[in-house]
Amino acid sequence: MKKDILIYAEIIDGKVTDNALELIGEARRLTSLLPDGGQVISVVMGKAVRQHADLLAAYGAERVVIFENDILEHYRNDLYGEALTAVIRKCSPEIVLIGSSYRGSEIAPTVAAKLRTGLAAHCTELKIDSTGQFIQVVPAFGGKVLGDILTPGHRPKMASIKPGIMQKRPIEACSASIEEFTADIQGLGNAIKFLGDERISTSGKPLHEAECIIGGGFGIGSKENWAVLEELATLLNGATGCTRPALDEGWTTGEQTMIGTSGVAVRPKVYINAGISGAAHHTCGMKDAGLVISINKDENAAIFGSSDIKIVADWKQILPILIEKVKEAKSGN
Repeated sequence: MKKDILIYAEIIDGKVTDNALELIGEARRLTSLLPDGGQVISVVMGKAVRQHADLLAAYGAERVVIFENDILEHYRNDLYGEALTAVIRKCSPEIVLIGSSYRGSEIAPTVAAKLRTGLAAHCTELKIDSTGQFIQVVPAFGGKVLGDILTPGHRPKMASIKPGIMQKRPIEACSASIEEFTADIQGLGNAIKFLGDERISTSGKPLHEAECIIGGGFGIGSKENWAVLEELATLLNGATGCTRPALDEGWTTGEQTMIGTSGVAVRPKVYINAGISGAAHHTCGMKDAGLVISINKDENAAIFGSSDIKIVADWKQILPILIEKVKEAKSGN
């Protein structure tokens, strides 16, 4: 029996998310390891979404299921959860992969509950063992342990994965079969009404596009101090990233700025960080960075175990000097 893998291709602001393209590439890798491996199916839902089929094929989807319906013009978890469940029941895949975006983190458990199957959330690795079992690797106990999760008695097996954990793998001369899908979707009806979008403004370069990232943790101390990191990032044409405590304090805005298992994974050429203790939840999100330079007053800080250059000092004694040196270099002095 063929074992297909289905990817939910999320559309944000009229574009397929990088997370979805990453998962298509990972699905191709997994199907090559599955006994009797099947096809990679990508499902795209919404209003006027057929235009995305070619891109999904270019990144490896072998079947693209299109569910177009005016009722799906605006995201609602009840409608999208019901729609995706209907597609999965029709396609009957072995595995379902969903990106852990804001919406994906809401849709994934909704669909798993409807299908009465298990879901491993925020996976950092996906594996197929020698017997063909699908293994989802998830951090536990504050990231100190990586747990293997299996759901052998249920189908489909579901996992959600944060952006940047996997890699996009474009395929040359790849085509996909296009399939129309329709179903009667009711959701909660008029009990929920869409009133409008309120967008959170973001500044700076997205983390996944930055070759240099300046990271900060709770040790930065305040929003005013955070401006120092942003100044350095701007000078280096980079971006600022954070840990959960810094985000919770409101020093930066939006989980797209958080690096780690509950944020995004990054692969910059240079990662300079200050005031970060180095919990595994964070370090697993920057483990593929090139040069890692860490500044911390605590000589025993766990972050030093993941660093190429270790500076035991108060960041306030280091970053302002670095900023001045970069300014001098840029001015030619």
